[in-house]
Amino acid sequence: MDIVAWILIIACFVISFIGLVYPIIPSVLFIAAGFILYGLFYTFALPWWFWVIEVLFVVLLFVADTIANLIGVKKFGGSKAGMWGSTIGLLVGPFVIPFAGILIGPFLGAVIGELLVEKTTMKQAVRTGVGSVIGFLTSVAVKGTIQAVMILLFILAI
Repeated sequence: MDIVAWILIIACFVISFIGLVYPIIPSVLFIAAGFILYGLFYTFALPWWFWVIEVLFVVLLFVADTIANLIGVKKFGGSKAGMWGSTIGLLVGPFVIPFAGILIGPFLGAVIGELLVEKTTMKQAVRTGVGSVIGFLTSVAVKGTIQAVMILLFILAI
């Protein structure tokens, strides 16, 4: 039974990292599922500091995604339409164009949002698209680091 438990726990952690590049997968929920599975199979009696830090990291993960995208779009002169277009492109892109869609989707979404809603120039719309991709890549790096730290803390706590 230990083998099954650890396979499920590790699978949850692996899926959480897949969620970094496929944003439709809620990464933080899979990390939490790994912790819950550990509790169900073994014990929830982990040190108090573990639970406090993990809850703070969960909040940080939710905030990091939105802030990184917002900063990327805003830093390159984009508007709310560019941010919304980027977000929609990020969700749709991987399904329309597997693998490359994860970068092309937010770029095109931001460009289309800027051109259609804000009526900006093509040059500014492309700048916003680039900012969107940079924001997404920054978000992936930050969230990946946070998730790795969360799992490391879990290993130290058990």
